[in-house]
Amino acid sequence: MRKWKIALGTAVALGAISVASVHLLDMGNLSGGSAGAAPAPAAFVMPVPVVNVVKKTLPIYLNYAARVESIRSITLQARVPGYLQEQTAADGSDVRQGDMLYRIAPDDYQAALDQAKAQVQRDSATLEYAKSNLGRGTDLAKAGYLDKDSFDQRTSNLRTAQAALAVDQATVRTAELNLGYAEIKAPFPGRIGRNQASVGTLVSVAGTVLNTLVQLDPIYVTFNPSETDLIQIEQAKANGPIAVDVLLPGETQASQKGELTFIDNTIDHSTGTITARATIGNAKFTLLPGQYVRVRLHVKEQPNTLMVPQVALGSSQLGKYLYVIGKGNTVDQKLVSLGPTDGDLISVTSGISETDQVITGNLQKIGPGMPVSPLPQPKPAS
Repeated sequence: MRKWKIALGTAVALGAISVASVHLLDMGNLSGGSAGAAPAPAAFVMPVPVVNVVKKTLPIYLNYAARVESIRSITLQARVPGYLQEQTAADGSDVRQGDMLYRIAPDDYQAALDQAKAQVQRDSATLEYAKSNLGRGTDLAKAGYLDKDSFDQRTSNLRTAQAALAVDQATVRTAELNLGYAEIKAPFPGRIGRNQASVGTLVSVAGTVLNTLVQLDPIYVTFNPSETDLIQIEQAKANGPIAVDVLLPGETQASQKGELTFIDNTIDHSTGTITARATIGNAKFTLLPGQYVRVRLHVKEQPNTLMVPQVALGSSQLGKYLYVIGKGNTVDQKLVSLGPTDGDLISVTSGISETDQVITGNLQKIGPGMPVSPLPQPKPAS
């Protein structure tokens, strides 16, 4: 009995020692006393792409909606009556100056010309006879064999024959013109439209429209600057011709170029605008009358302009801003004033300096004062 009590006491003592040892070990872990404990993880720093500010000479443009107009546009009509015999140029054809477009049946005009030429031949013979007769009369009059009245009659006959021949020659020229008018030709290069008179139509001089012809190269582009812009345009004109770019719908780069050639002399009081016009080379006939386009006038160059990517811009209730790298690689927010754009870049008139590094990415994940890791990017295309 005594041995059992001794053994039980020994077991209890050993258990107490074990519990105390575990407790001391836990206390050591909590207090960091263990030499093998892992360090706490470092705070995450957001990587951000950055670019340098671009300094360049910026071309300044004025932009307008515009409409294309033909320099010359005419209605094709006949100058002589007759039946339309042939349309020699298809609808919508591009034609050169002098190309034949329509032919009126020429038979009547050819016959009139032949008749007029025959009459000229007869009257020429009559004139030759009158000249010969007057020559003989002159010799007879000198010899005393021809009285004055007979001589005067021969002189009158010569003058009558000369006048008749002149009339006949004029008739020939008229007949030649009429025969030429039976062929309707293009007075200038351009494009004809849709035919409006079928072959076989009896064409009258003043009433029958055959077609239309418009000049396409060069061509006008008309737009309406405001009276405020007119001041800049006049200043630019004083320095030389103003280049004009034409952009078709959907284009970001100008496909046609020309020059400002006309500014009207009166401002429309109801709109405060003035009519202006540029002349554009259109060798490929890309522009057509009535087409709506955009134009931009190159009015000046602005040197030493600071430019940043447009994707770097942010907006708040205070206005537009940029995030830049501040002291200690922290985010610095700068409110900016903006100017004209140039491709993917936009000019900044105030708020940043040439030495700033502008943050262009992860803009939604950062804020002022936040530490970041700058990742330099290639210089933006200028």
